[in-house]
Formats: sequence, C-alpha cells, structure tokens
Amino acid sequence: MALEHAAEAAAETLPAAQTLRTGLNHPWGVDFLGDGSMLVTERAGRLRRISANGNSIVNITGLPPRIFVGGQGGMLDVLTEQLGGDNWVYLSYTERGTGPQYNAVGIAVARARLVNNSLRDLRVIFRAAPKVPVGVSVANYGGRMALNGNKLFVTLGDHFTSGQRLKAQWLGSHHGKIVRINRDGSVPADNPWFGQAGARPEIWSRGHRNPQGLAVNPFTGDLWAAEHGPQGGDEVNVIERGQHYGWPRISYGCEYGTPVGNCTPVGGQSVAAGLEQPQTWWVPTSIAPSGIGFYSGAMFPEWRGNLFVAALKDQALWRLVINGRKVVSRSALYRGLGRRMRQVKQAPDGALIVLTDEDNGRILRIAR
Repeated sequence: MALEHAAEAAAETLPAAQTLRTGLNHPWGVDFLGDGSMLVTERAGRLRRISANGNSIVNITGLPPRIFVGGQGGMLDVLTEQLGGDNWVYLSYTERGTGPQYNAVGIAVARARLVNNSLRDLRVIFRAAPKVPVGVSVANYGGRMALNGNKLFVTLGDHFTSGQRLKAQWLGSHHGKIVRINRDGSVPADNPWFGQAGARPEIWSRGHRNPQGLAVNPFTGDLWAAEHGPQGGDEVNVIERGQHYGWPRISYGCEYGTPVGNCTPVGGQSVAAGLEQPQTWWVPTSIAPSGIGFYSGAMFPEWRGNLFVAALKDQALWRLVINGRKVVSRSALYRGLGRRMRQVKQAPDGALIVLTDEDNGRILRIAR
C-alpha cells in the first residue's frame, strides 16, 4: 500500500484491546455520559446505554419515528452534552419521507433530553434534502456528527450512484456536503452561502463522497474529516468554511470494476485549481475509513495530539501523527484482531473505545 505525504511509522508495542461488551448489532456511534456510561447506536435502529464496565445494557426509549433500516442506513451517530443540568442527546439516522415520499430516504438529526433511560422533548433539527428513493440508492449516507462550541457539524454522503453524486457539486442539494447548524437547528448567519438564492443555507463545505469520520482537533480547533473514496482514494481532510473538496471532479480513486492501481481516477484527474487536496490519502487499495478521533488524554502521553482512524475494510485502527495540519507519519494498529472497526473515541478516563462493525459487534477498550 502506497503512503501519500506520510512516512510509515515504526512498529510499536501496543496495549491490549480488551473486549468490554459483545452482542451488538453493527454498532455505529458512541458517546459518554457524566456517570461514565456510554450511549451506543446500533444500525438496526436501537440506542443502548451501557455501563462503563460493560456489564449493564439498557434500551433507550423515545427514539425518533420513521427510522429506515436498510443497506448502509439505520441509526447512525450519537453525541451527548450537558446543558443546564440536562443531558442532551443528538442522533443522526436515515429517515423515511411521508406520503408519496415514504420510500425516499435521507439523513435526519434529532435532539432530545435524556431522562433516566428515555428521550424526552425530541425534535428533528435537520433533514437533508432531497431524499433519495430506496430503489435508487441505499449507500453513501455519511451521517457522522461533531460539536464545536454551540455549532453542530453533520456529514452527508453523495448517495453513491453516478446520477446522484453529481449533486455533491450543487449548492441546491445537501448531497456530498458537510453542514453546520446551531444546537437548535437554526442556521448560523455566518455560513458561507447563507442568504444566497438557490443555495442550502446549512452547507459549510462541498465536494465530498461519503464522509463517515468527523472530529475537532482539541488543540487547534480545526475540523477534520475522513471519507471513503471509490476504489482507492480514501481521504483525510481539514474542513474549511466554504471550500470545495473536489468529488467527483477530482479523486485519487477509480471507478469500481476497473483494474486497481492501473486506472484513470474518477473525474480524470487528482488535482485541479480551486479544489482542496487531502492531508493524506490511501492508494491503490481502500482502507474504508469510518470514525475518527483525536487523543488528548493522560493515559497515553505518547499519543497526545494523534488522530486515530477506524478502518473497516483494512480491519485496523490507524494512528496518524499530526504536526499542525501535516500528517507526519501513519501506521495501522491492531490488524491482528481481524475486525472491521467503525468508530474510535476517547473515554473520560483516557482509554480509547473502539466499536467493531459486525452482526455480533463489540466494544473494545484500549487502556493501560
């Protein structure tokens, strides 16, 4: 596997990845509550509360209606924050339409208060438009979220097909975008296309394929994203206001069905004026990056400031050493586990929590 703009890091002695919990159906997102317990989504349409030691598991009730489960869709990401003494929960998921649009699906985001083990005062604060008929596509939804202060960022995929992915260029569509909204779903007036006729005001950046990783660097405040390329060309980007990340005009990956490592990239080129370049990318084969997270804890001082990338196809946890915005080196960790890794997040005690994408999905805990 070629390494682009990053040296391969030396082998290192790794702490064990201990299994905290099994029996989850394709867990997708995780975040933590003040008591140390976790909220974990399952793509099959559930939200679970799991104790810090993994022994206790409870279903959360009061989930949003019309969750579509199929293909890559279902219950996706979860974020928590405490405001005014309340635990607030944000959920991203694929939502069916209503009436004639019942068989059309798109990402939605709901916000609610968590009271005991029930969601109260739930309100949908964002809906991606247009929804896409299930018969057209059930893939490349995106759906990862990140909070930066009082702003919520949400990644939105291109819906996979050649006819849909062109909309990643269009300001009138949420396809292939990262959007930015306020906590209550209102649109910040300093968004780049706020007030522009024909543009979706929530759009923050465009030209994305299927971004499933999103994280704020706690040391710099920069927003980073990881997205799936087509056949090769997976990327990690720094996301800037109003910038264009190229898809599908440029890519380091090729169309499916063409020879790996000997093909013309999607769009015919990998670099073009006015289009952003990734911080690092993988060619010729895909690692299938999903969730990402920066490490800022005390348990592993040698990892402080590093960016971790959970990889599905590669069945590894990639560690990227960052200097400013430059990826200095990168290495694949825990490949020996042989598990598709969906999300990675730092726990309150400084451990790393990793979700595995399986019918019998696991929560792994990496700690000293």
